Amino acid sequence: MPKPNVKEQIVATSLNLLHSKGFNATSVQDITDAAGVPKGSFYNHFASKDALGLEVLRRYAEQAAELGEVLHNTALPPLARLQQYFEALIAANAENDFNCGCLLGNFSTELSNQIPAARQALHKEFADWTEMMAGLIAEGQRTGNISAGQPALEMANFIVDSWQGAVLRSKAEQSQAPLDRFLHTVLTRILR
Repeated sequence: MPKPNVKEQIVATSLNLLHSKGFNATSVQDITDAAGVPKGSFYNHFASKDALGLEVLRRYAEQAAELGEVLHNTALPPLARLQQYFEALIAANAENDFNCGCLLGNFSTELSNQIPAARQALHKEFADWTEMMAGLIAEGQRTGNISAGQPALEMANFIVDSWQGAVLRSKAEQSQAPLDRFLHTVLTRILR
């Protein structure tokens, strides 16, 4: 009977490794070595590396949702909530010296054509994120805090897409500048 914390060790270690090194560049042996567990323990908990990748994606989405708690703080106007949210995301990228990027973006480029279940999970995560952003933008449009010049869903899609591009460029340049440009443009040109 495997120890109950072995699965958690594998998932936590995998989240860090797959985020920093990439899915294809990380072997099961790399994961078990880093987690300090026997390779056989991996297969006691996961049918395949693909199954682990889906679990890592789910865990990453949970952690991202924690950063998004500020979006539900109705004591702040919607535009201020969005600003604080993206500032938190920028800070999270800075903690990793802009090396890791966004796991959703990384997995999208690496796994979308390789693992259909990952493509479906990524599609759902992006759709959920966009829907949440659209709801907040619509709230801001109703209160006059955010420009009503474009439909909320269209703006939300643009913001999520632009964020992903800014993160990719930030990773390539090892710089916060693309993220700062993104936030400044969204706050001063797109949402106002």
